[in-house]
Amino acid sequence: QVQLVESGGGLVQPGGSLRLSCAASGIIFSAYAVGWYRQAPGKQRELVTTITSGGTTNYADSVKGRFTISRDNAKNTVYLQMNSLKPEDTAVYYCNAHHRVLWKEYDYWGQGTQVTVSS
Repeated sequence: QVQLVESGGGLVQPGGSLRLSCAASGIIFSAYAVGWYRQAPGKQRELVTTITSGGTTNYADSVKGRFTISRDNAKNTVYLQMNSLKPEDTAVYYCNAHHRVLWKEYDYWGQGTQVTVSS
């Protein structure tokens, strides 16, 4: 059974930092690209950042220079370091693992972790 479990969310003041973790089980994690998405109340889910199986990263313009994604394949875990947090970063953050082999795609989601940036 495949599981992605996010952790590390919470309440933080503007300008503060949080580190989210996404721990995977039941898959060959190193073969998967992993992305962090977020969804604020009343808004669509949006892509925040991705990291490929080879370690290439991409970021949404809104988080460039503030967020850093990394992975530790030995621990089957991806991290999202979030610095200089802003109130507009408030959302539920979801981890996604994606892998494609020929015509078959594998796509898994975590349950989400709440991040609230407020004074």
